[in-house]
Amino acid sequence: MKLQKTFVIFGILAGTIGCDQATKVAARQHLEGQGTFSYLGDTFRLTYSENYGAFLGLGSSLPEGVRTLIFVGIVAIGLIAFLIWLLRTSPLSKQFVVASALIIGGGIGNLIDRVIFEGGVTDFLNMGVGSIRTGIFNIADVWIVAGVLLLALSPEFREGLSQPEDDVETENQIPQGTGRPES
Repeated sequence: MKLQKTFVIFGILAGTIGCDQATKVAARQHLEGQGTFSYLGDTFRLTYSENYGAFLGLGSSLPEGVRTLIFVGIVAIGLIAFLIWLLRTSPLSKQFVVASALIIGGGIGNLIDRVIFEGGVTDFLNMGVGSIRTGIFNIADVWIVAGVLLLALSPEFREGLSQPEDDVETENQIPQGTGRPES
């Protein structure tokens, strides 16, 4: 098996999910019911929120059963499929592997909330200047956005997954081990 790549993926998953869940526990313990805390001239805010939708609450008004089907069922299947594909596909650049693991880890972090807290995700971060602000988000969302940005800059995204990589690119790949020689 591609042991080094597997360790990289599961190491990133453990770190991203652990960090996300630890910050959400802290937010629930210290921010819930406390109002908004403002820092750096109101550029950065901490405020507790429960999001029952997707990005910026999209889909939060859907019936609970539909939200559960989409945000738990379909997302879980998609994350599992993506993880299996990532583990089984080679060659992939280190950047693509790290980016994909960040996206999967962030997705799992939010999925854990949805399962434990009856469909709600704990959000608590907000940034902006004046009236130009982000929505309220969490660390899992940060991992997902970072992963998407890294993925967009990866050789696979620029060149397409189906095209063979040049020898120059192979030095940037996670070694896949030896395996059986091909006939």
